[in-house]
Amino acid sequence: MLIGVLSDTHGLLRPELLPALADVDHIFHAGDVGDPEILTELRRIAPITAIRGNIDRSGPCASLPSTEAIELAGCLIYILHSIDDLDLHPQAASIGVVLSGHSHKPSIEHRDGVLYLNPGSVGPRRFNLPITFALLRIDNGKPAARIIPLIS
Repeated sequence: MLIGVLSDTHGLLRPELLPALADVDHIFHAGDVGDPEILTELRRIAPITAIRGNIDRSGPCASLPSTEAIELAGCLIYILHSIDDLDLHPQAASIGVVLSGHSHKPSIEHRDGVLYLNPGSVGPRRFNLPITFALLRIDNGKPAARIIPLIS
């Protein structure tokens, strides 16, 4: 299963993103959506799981959940906006992947058998940080991720 992971669109759906996600089976948005139309457009590509970020606490995206857990292809995935708000022990909860956003800094880490993935931001550029998203592949319950630069 191939999953597109993005975060921090802040109301901007870059046209380069849509063809980059064309082959995914599912999409995760890790918050700071900014405009619900973004989710509508992404839903045309694949089913989507989205949460709210700090900019979504009021306004049109306020009804999104703050966290979500979903099992795909035999792997339990937990999504929250800021990794600093993680209030459970992923390994003890049998979580295979923790997805987060907020920092706009892409990262992939493995800790205690859990994959921690922050796809970075595909929204407006912040400081000198790259514009990135991630692809998460799950084969036989085993996750592997890579960060994809969208714009240099």
